[in-house]
Amino acid sequence: MFDNLMPIFANLNISWHLVPLAAMISLVYSASRVELPAAIIQRSVRLFLTIFLFMGVVFAILWVLSLGL
Repeated sequence: MFDNLMPIFANLNISWHLVPLAAMISLVYSASRVELPAAIIQRSVRLFLTIFLFMGVVFAILWVLSLGL
């Protein structure tokens, strides 16, 4: 049944898994700290953006450091 999808997923870069991983981490962490659904969504979006900003900064630093290699 899923044999047709396997070549599609085989060609994906592993870094695309970072988007849902960061989303799930931010949702679970925010849900463990806050009770109200609106506050959970607000905090998880803010944490998701913070995670991606941090990953972007680390990527940029590593990219600049690897230019001379």
